[in-house]
Amino acid sequence: MDNNIQADLFGQTIETPNPIIKLKDAELLYHPAFFDKAESDRIFKTLLETIEWKQDKIMMYGKELPLPRLSAWYGDNNKPYTYSGITLNPLPWTDELLQIKEKIEAEAKVKFSSVLLNRYRDGQDYVGWHTDAEKELGKNPIIGSVNFGATRKFQLRRIDDHKEKFEVELKHGTFLVMGGTTQHFWQHQVPKTAHKIGERLNLTFRVIY
Repeated sequence: MDNNIQADLFGQTIETPNPIIKLKDAELLYHPAFFDKAESDRIFKTLLETIEWKQDKIMMYGKELPLPRLSAWYGDNNKPYTYSGITLNPLPWTDELLQIKEKIEAEAKVKFSSVLLNRYRDGQDYVGWHTDAEKELGKNPIIGSVNFGATRKFQLRRIDDHKEKFEVELKHGTFLVMGGTTQHFWQHQVPKTAHKIGERLNLTFRVIY
């Protein structure tokens, strides 16, 4: 595993010591190769085949529109989750998800109770600027983000100053933790890309209260 990652801050490329990314009012831990390639390849294939993927719809401007990605919600059976007007009731944990969960919990020192999976089928699938600050996630949400498949840019910007931005490429097998007051001060997104790229799976593990 590299001791440094390259990230983009204020338009400049910087070297950031692994695993801590230093941003004001944020707590970010980044492991660029948390899962090795063989393990990542196996997990990617298994999740594509076994997860119950669906395309949710949201109301925007008075219209019901499909989300630009596929998703799934798994977790403890008494932990529903609501975001963007969508209430999700969890499917039971699969063996593969439990194995991923146990591995990242040992590193993050957190017991996660659920996971939202997003499947970006190509560069046109995306998620726009948002925070993960729903009341079910507690005062200072802890999000454990695991990534498999194609590399996508992950961008953050200050809520009170959109010119202040940070960007990192999330690659096959990476693990990113957002904690502390990150969700109170920073929005994040995975933007579209015009490049021809393959599928990417993102798993965001959460603690639901």
